[in-house]
Order: sequence, then structure tokens, then C-alpha cells
Amino acid sequence: MFRNYYGVICYMRAVFICLVVLLGPFHSAWAQINKIRELQMSLSGIRDSSNYVDVINRISLLFYEQNADSTLYYALQARQIAYRNDYEKGRADATNNLGVVFDIKGNIQLALRYYNDAYNQYVTLDDSSNIVQTLMNIGSVYNISGRHDKAQANYDRAMALGDRIEHDSITALVIYNYMLLYPQKFSSTRRRALIDRAYKIAEKYRDVRLELAIDQLRATELIDTGQREKGLAFLEETLNKALALELNYLSMDLLLDLGDHYLAEDRDKGIQFYNKALELAEQKNYRMYARDVCKKLYDYYAARKENAEAFIYSQKLLKLFEEQAEIDRVSGIDYIEYAVKDQQLISAEMKSRYNAEMLTLAVAVCVLTLLSIVVLWRNWKLSKKTNRVLTMQFRQLESTTDALEQSNQNYARLIKILAHDLRNPIGGINALCSLLQDEDTTAGEAQQYVELIRESSTTCLHMISDLLQTDFDFKETELHKKPVDLPVFLDHAVTLLTFRAAEKNQRLILDDPARAVVHADPDKLLRVLNNLIVNAIKFSPDGETIRVKTTQSDKGVTISVEDHGLGIPKEAIPNLFDPFTASRRPGTAGEQAFGLGLYISKQIVEAHGGKLWFKTEEGSGTTFYVFLPGENVDSLSPA
Repeated sequence: MFRNYYGVICYMRAVFICLVVLLGPFHSAWAQINKIRELQMSLSGIRDSSNYVDVINRISLLFYEQNADSTLYYALQARQIAYRNDYEKGRADATNNLGVVFDIKGNIQLALRYYNDAYNQYVTLDDSSNIVQTLMNIGSVYNISGRHDKAQANYDRAMALGDRIEHDSITALVIYNYMLLYPQKFSSTRRRALIDRAYKIAEKYRDVRLELAIDQLRATELIDTGQREKGLAFLEETLNKALALELNYLSMDLLLDLGDHYLAEDRDKGIQFYNKALELAEQKNYRMYARDVCKKLYDYYAARKENAEAFIYSQKLLKLFEEQAEIDRVSGIDYIEYAVKDQQLISAEMKSRYNAEMLTLAVAVCVLTLLSIVVLWRNWKLSKKTNRVLTMQFRQLESTTDALEQSNQNYARLIKILAHDLRNPIGGINALCSLLQDEDTTAGEAQQYVELIRESSTTCLHMISDLLQTDFDFKETELHKKPVDLPVFLDHAVTLLTFRAAEKNQRLILDDPARAVVHADPDKLLRVLNNLIVNAIKFSPDGETIRVKTTQSDKGVTISVEDHGLGIPKEAIPNLFDPFTASRRPGTAGEQAFGLGLYISKQIVEAHGGKLWFKTEEGSGTTFYVFLPGENVDSLSPA
């Protein structure tokens, strides 16, 4: 079956430019062969299986121009290793290379099969750049087979995805090939915009090959818009640059374009470009290009009844077909048979994997059965020890004295807890008394200070009552809940400690609190806030700002105390809420710490059904959060 050779040539040029994008620049076919040898020599030194597969895939792709059999060999090797090591990216790349093999060999159906498999694997990996590339490959194959609607649909998808990926060099390649294959798809304005965009991408990545390929489109655009002489001159200039850089595939395409443009008006110059293209194709052994040039010359001379010249090129065409047939025969590879066996191999691997999973399941059942037997045997052994345990209980009575002694120690701890919490209100009273002694204090301020002293002393009395009535296990203590107006409560708590913060020239700020009523024990909740704010004052440097905030949601209300002080060391975090924790440390002004405040606060908050937690960064500060659940909160409409 005779293929559309121009389509194949366009595809091979696209693969070559894609090689430049993926593998880096090569200045000649010789440099490409050297790169293959370099990669082959490096294989023995690679220990990582994933890197090994990646190098084999690169060798496979580099070989497409030299020998399709080698491309197949390395792609197959890469895929087998990738399957064994469960390396999805390597398997997808190898599958894509198999699509290249069958595309070059002219088997459209198998090429589509492997390209589609690679596309699905890249989608699973979310590999956007390679998804764009495989969509472009699929579109090119559909173009060769004449299914232009599907070709354009795949190119449209590639363009749409290419607009969203970060590495946009592949997008420039899609634009180039789409406009090369379907120039009529785009309006003149759209063509110019896309050409400019692709050229800017090529400039960004300093990709000279892609720049010259885009220059070919720019020259064609000039010719199509009536600037023929300028466009042809630009096309020849681009050709000279491509030849100087030994960009042979691109040079072949430029020579053919120039031959096509000149043939109708300047026969000698057009044939001159064709012959130069044929000379380059024969020199570089580009049989597909050589067949395309010979066919163009044969059709031209045959149409003009110049039979002698037509016969020369018909003979060249026949020789090229015979040479290709001999190459295919000598290669010894039946590609169709390979594809069938490959499918059988995949099916066998899936069956093997299923059998392995079933075997694993059977082994797991056996292991569980064995474990059950062991557990039953141990239970029987434990039942024999029951009598021994009963006799040991008598000995445990001897430890009662120790337990009583421990109980006394616990009550001593309770006294320390009460003393710790009494420090805050008594400290406030002390600060307020100092203010009362100030001669500049007005009568109104004095009245306010007296009221605050009264409230602090009342708090002290309530704490002492707690000592007489409870063991300070706040999870079991009866809370005296009542509706608490949160804004008023927070303002009161902040006001009581503003004077304490002023001793270190600190600002204690209450941000606009959420308008809510919480059902809580106000005395115990005040102890929590006192502890958190006093800690913020203690561990913040002079002149710092401490903020108290509230946020409300459907789940409840959260109160936060934020400072920008010392932060909490990482080693202290795990034991921070333990009573008498060893994590305690002095404040920024040498204030003493007892390791009780956070323990008490956590017990009180949890007794309310809430949660106490923090976020910290050593050297940058700490924020403590108190969350009270929704059943304890009533929202208020804004004032």
C-alpha cells in the first residue's frame, strides 16, 4: 500500500525536532551517533534501575533515524525492565517509542495502538508535556491515513493542554506541525499570532532549530499574503542557516518547499533545488525523502511528456523501493508478529500477576490461621496462670501504704496548683494598688481600680473554695456554667492583665471579638485566659504586642492569644501540657515558671468539651487557641 510520503516526512521532521526538545541539541548525524555510543557506554555504570530505563529509552529514540530495528530492540528492553521494577514513566516512554517504530514502518493501526497506550499511561502519571506530545503524534498519524477530522481534533486537544503547561517548548512544536499540516485551519491573523508565539518560545529556550523551523512558516506566510519575492528570499536565507548548522531534515524540507515554489515560474531554479535535495538525501541515506524527491521529478517530467527524464527518475524510484524491501527482509524482524506476541505477553503478565495476588492471599489466610492457633494456645496457658495471679493480689495489698503516700504528694501538688493560679489575681491586685498610690490617679480611675481589686479578690476566694470542694480533676469537677457575654468577658480579662503587661512596656490588644454568649464557668474560663495571657507576657520581650482574638464558625467559637516572643523549643513541645513539666523555663525578664499553667488550662477547657492547642515557631512567637464547641455558644446579632 502506497503511503502519503509527504505526511511521513512531516512526521519524521516533527520527531527530529522533538528529539532536540527532549534530548538537547546535536549538530549533525555524526554527533547523534556519538551520543548513542556515549549513552551505550554509560549503561554499565548505572546502578539505579529507573535511570537505566531512561537511558535505554533515549537510545531507542535516537536510533529511529538510523535503524528502526534498533529502536524496537531498545524500546522492548526498556519496557521489560520497567515492568519488572514497576516504573510507570519508563514503561510509558518505551510504549511511545514502539509507536514511533510502527509509524516509521508504515503500520498505521499498530502505531495508533501504541501511541494510545502511551497516552493513557501518561494521563495516569499526569505527565502533561508527554500527553501533549502523544496527542500530536496521534494527530500526525491520522493525517497520514487521511482521517483529517480526527487529526485536527487531536491537535486541538494538544493545543488546549499546551496552553496550560509550564514547560511550553512542546507547545511551540505543536503549533509548528499543526500549521504545517493544516495551514487552511487558521485565519491570516490567527496564523501570524501563533507564529509569533511559537517564535518567542523558541527564543526563550534558545532553540535555534525550532527558530529556523518557525522561520519556514513565516516565509510561507509572506508568500501566501502576496509578498512572494520577500518570502522566497527569507526561505532561502533560512535554508542557508540550516545547511550551515547541518540541520539535514529541516534543510530537506526547505529545499522541497523552494522547489515547489519555483517550479511553476522558474523551472531551472525549481529543478535545481529538487536535485540539491536529492543529492542531500542520497548523501545522508534519507530514503523516504529521496523517494519523495524522485516522485516529484518523475511526475513533473511525465506530465510534460519528457519521457527520457521521467524514465531516469522512475528507475531511481524503483531502485529505492527495491533497496527498502531488501532492508526489511534482511532485518529479520516480523513487526506484525512481534505486535501479536507483545499482546500475548501482556496478557500472560496480567495472568501471572493475578496468580501471584491469589497466592499471596492464600499465604495470608494460612498465616492468619496459624496465628489463631497460637492465640488459642496462649489463652489456655494464661488460664493456668490465673490461680497464680490471685495469690499475687494479696501481695498487692502491701502497696496500699505507698499509694496513700502518693495521695499525700498529690494533695501537695494541688496546693501548688492553687498557689500558681492565685499568683495572677494577687499580682493584678498588687499592680492596681501601686496605681492607687500614684498621686496622679483621678477619682474615677481609683473607683475603677478598686472595682478591679474587688473582682480579683473574689476570684481568689472562689479558687480557695475549689480547693475545699474538689480534687482539681477538672474533667470530673462540677462546672458552674452560666451564660457569659464573650465580648464583655474578654474585655474584662484583658483589662485585668493590661497593668501586668505595662510593667514590661507591652501592649495587650483585644481585637473586635465575636458577638456570642458562651455557656461556661466564668471563673475557670478566666483562669484559662489569665494563664495564657500571663505566659504571653512572660515569654515576650519588652515593648512587644500581644493580641487576643476570637473567630466564630458553625462548629463553635475559638479564642486565640498571639505573641511574637521566644516561641517554644521543639524538644519542649511533647511534654508541654504535663503537670510540673521539665520543659518550663524562665521568662524574658527572668520570671519564674512552675510548669502548671498549661496543664490546668487544658483540664478546664476539656471539662467544657473544648480543645486547647497551639502553633509556634521558635524565635518568632506562639499562638494558643481555645475552642468551645457549638453546644456551648449562642450567636448574637450585630449591635
